Amino acid sequence: MKTIYLDNNATTQVDPAVFEAMKPYFVDLYGNPSSMHRFGGQVGVKIKEARANVAALLGCEPEEIIFTSCGSESDNTAIRSALKARPDRRHIVTTAVEHPAILSLCKYLEKRDGYEVTYLGTDDKGRLDLEEYKAAIRPDTAIVSVMWANNETGNIYPIEEMARIAKEHDVFFHTDAVQAVGKVPIDLKTVPVDMLSLSGHKLHAPKGVGALFVRKRLPFRPFLIGGHQERSRRAGTENTTGIIALGKACELALRHMDEENTEVHRLRDKLEAGLLKAVPDSKLNGDPEHRLPNTSNISFGYVEGEAILLMMDQLGIAASSGSACTSGSLEPSHVLLSMGVPFTFAHGSIRFSLSRFNTEEEIDFVLESLPPIIENLRKLSPFSAEKQAPACTKSFTE
Repeated sequence: MKTIYLDNNATTQVDPAVFEAMKPYFVDLYGNPSSMHRFGGQVGVKIKEARANVAALLGCEPEEIIFTSCGSESDNTAIRSALKARPDRRHIVTTAVEHPAILSLCKYLEKRDGYEVTYLGTDDKGRLDLEEYKAAIRPDTAIVSVMWANNETGNIYPIEEMARIAKEHDVFFHTDAVQAVGKVPIDLKTVPVDMLSLSGHKLHAPKGVGALFVRKRLPFRPFLIGGHQERSRRAGTENTTGIIALGKACELALRHMDEENTEVHRLRDKLEAGLLKAVPDSKLNGDPEHRLPNTSNISFGYVEGEAILLMMDQLGIAASSGSACTSGSLEPSHVLLSMGVPFTFAHGSIRFSLSRFNTEEEIDFVLESLPPIIENLRKLSPFSAEKQAPACTKSFTE
């Protein structure tokens, strides 16, 4: 059975060209890039090339890129660095819809180290209020951390404007851009963020490699200490194959950016419009205008998302009920709850996230298969039965 993979915000397939680029460095070119000899030096050259490719995708300088193990490490490094650089400032501003890599860290810092955190809310479309944001910044704010794009709804936030506001208040600004990098244009020469996180497995590189952009002359305190790698900003022998793969993936992402914003966008819209038309009591979650081109989050009322996923899986369709880091929970998404989505709809939300490897035929199959699944599950749902039951006009004591 062929898998129709619509869960690319959780992880992406490794591009065959990326796999080919990294293969020689497993067996033949296995030298340590920090070694003085030529055998290791040729590996160091490839890491330098990869750093340049990542920088080209982001519109920054190669020396502003630090290679990490993943987006979560990059997020933790950025926030902890800012707090160490300004120990007199004990306040953080973030949002209630961040990835757990940010939210869990902030809650830990509140409980363990006594930091104060302001969590910005959203409206019913998942949009932020810039006036609320401005009011949240205080003289003791050390850092603002706001994701570039939401991993569940695909909402794109006004990062350039928010970063400028932070600059006006002399506050560091970090953005978790894990979902945005490779899908929408980013130019850090014009967007004044101080730090930006990305992860390789979200843009067709393997898992286990990421990067952190740190703007020149920004006070920086390393998270991992113990070696001179990454100009002493991140200790540990380099993940050579992962870094080379990430560099190649960034090169390809830059080449395919137009395709992401045209063909992938078109297939996403076709899927979304078809499902909303075919399935009663369904609704789009998120900002319909300012959204990633590949992401659609749809709530199917009065049915459980987990049941939908299981039925789709039997047909070879892979999607998600939310973030991959929280999909093991039966609780509704914290993002949708922040948006005020009713429980009977939030519990039936499905996130479809496409890539340039998806096809028209796959979308057609989902449009044919999913509406009957929803219809059949609603026949078994107590929520649906309650919705359709006639109102009782007499009390039991009459």
